[in-house]
Amino acid sequence: MIEPIQKRKLYQEVIDRLMLRIESGELAPGDQLPSERDLMETYGVGRVAVREALQDMARSGIIEISHGERARVVTPTASLLIDQIANGARHLMRTQPETLEHVKEVRAFLETGLVRLAASKATKEDIHRLQDQLDRQRAALPDIDLFIGQDMLFHREIARISGNPIFPAIVEALFGWAKEHYRSIISAPGAEQLTLAEHQKVIEAIASGKEEVAAQMMGDHLNRANEQYRKAGL
Repeated sequence: MIEPIQKRKLYQEVIDRLMLRIESGELAPGDQLPSERDLMETYGVGRVAVREALQDMARSGIIEISHGERARVVTPTASLLIDQIANGARHLMRTQPETLEHVKEVRAFLETGLVRLAASKATKEDIHRLQDQLDRQRAALPDIDLFIGQDMLFHREIARISGNPIFPAIVEALFGWAKEHYRSIISAPGAEQLTLAEHQKVIEAIASGKEEVAAQMMGDHLNRANEQYRKAGL
């Protein structure tokens, strides 16, 4: 069966034309787009079509719109890409609680792999950075929100050692999506000190260069956290 040609709205045509200019390099990251009036004249469309196109591209993270300035092409990064799905991911976790189990599974799989990479690649400077980050996390107590933020940065630092910028962005995203659930378990009596002790063992394992030991230490740490989730009814 032959599908009929679908009618397209004008703003979608504007998006296509602008994307061609971006993909060809005519409009590079950091460049400003033409003014709304120029776009209207160039493409023969009204202001509504232009504004709808720009708003759609902004939601997709392709351009950014600042009040009083022309839209600008965004410099693409892994963090920006992952940020685009953040609100949807949090909404999914609120409306479908079973998604938290999927996130925990993804995190365990990812981070045990990342800690193996860290153990194989970490330099003395990397170990010092991890230790400094752990010291900052320890100093964050008794502020639980600050402690959680420093916790994320510790795991992000391990991911950074991989040399792949996508991994730190994913680790940060996973923490952000589950943050409201995580707060309830990290504030349990004694949980903060246990977390710090486990992080220290992870650092020592990475410093030893023993990949499987490092993976075991990270696995034990995440499994203990997951057990706390279950006790909290999450």
